[in-house]
Amino acid sequence: MLRSSDVRTVTTPGGHTLGSLLRRYGAGEPLSCEPVAEGLLNHGYRLTTTHGRFFLKHHLDGDRVAIARQHRATRRLAALGLPVAPPVAGADGRTVTVIDGRCYALHPWIEGRHRDGAALTRPQSRHLGTLLGQVHTALEQVIADDTGGPRAPHERTGADPARTFETIDELLALARRTRPRSSFDELAEHRLLERRTLLEREAHRRPTAAQVPATGWVHGDFHPLNLLYRGAEPAAIVDWDRLGVQPRAEEAVRAAAIFFVQPAGTLDLPKVRAYAGAYRRACGAPAAELAAAVHRVWWERLNDFWMLDWRYRLGDRRADPQFPAAAALAVWWTREYAAVRAAFTE
Repeated sequence: MLRSSDVRTVTTPGGHTLGSLLRRYGAGEPLSCEPVAEGLLNHGYRLTTTHGRFFLKHHLDGDRVAIARQHRATRRLAALGLPVAPPVAGADGRTVTVIDGRCYALHPWIEGRHRDGAALTRPQSRHLGTLLGQVHTALEQVIADDTGGPRAPHERTGADPARTFETIDELLALARRTRPRSSFDELAEHRLLERRTLLEREAHRRPTAAQVPATGWVHGDFHPLNLLYRGAEPAAIVDWDRLGVQPRAEEAVRAAAIFFVQPAGTLDLPKVRAYAGAYRRACGAPAAELAAAVHRVWWERLNDFWMLDWRYRLGDRRADPQFPAAAALAVWWTREYAAVRAAFTE
């Protein structure tokens, strides 16, 4: 990992100085280096140099073909006027620097802040839907000439509830063994038992292969932490690491379920309605496509326990604060299924 204690001798994991890496981009000499993101797919650093401020990304997966595709896409999206932060090209024209097998990219630093749905007005929610619809439409245009891209998932049916029941039992055992027990462990046990009952009742509604919405190129991880605002306007969509081919309307529904979830685990349906209507108009998605996506994402939520997996299997508690609302949302969504579907489709 890069360190900021002495930027003159800061090194990459391979032992190269930060200054030597920056010189490949003509970005000046480093003055400060601060870590700003440490995720599963990359590490990020805020750099101040003699030429300005930058964001340095260390791509942990090291897939140069995928990274290059991301970079081409964002540069073309920027040319179309969409708010993105394309990478800086080096003297050789390349945007990916490979040092000892590790991949780095340099981006301009974008000043801005994250805003969730609670901070958005209804017109701003409409603008958000328009933006995502424009992104999906533009991606089809800018990646049309790319070959060898990721394919849509082979598994078309929804999650198998039989496997989910096994997961619930495994997580229940882990939660019950935890010592000392906390209020989180009590809540986890309650929600796991509750979810098992829900799935037993709803198992017949598992999505079939015939219910997959139209696929297309999507951002892959569109949520508040990957969208920077400057004032009331989106300044940059960032973190394109999951760019790929997926059911596009499912991304729209997943994003809404993150942006517009409320602390009690409900969705702000008036804002969802404004957002979804704008999304449909921007990309021409029919109501039936959104209806299919609502059903599949609802089922996905019923069967998904990634936050508890992180806590109990990986010992990673970063997602713990999200769990109460997310777990409650699956229950509320099941009860209010018709109203949620209507908000996305009418």
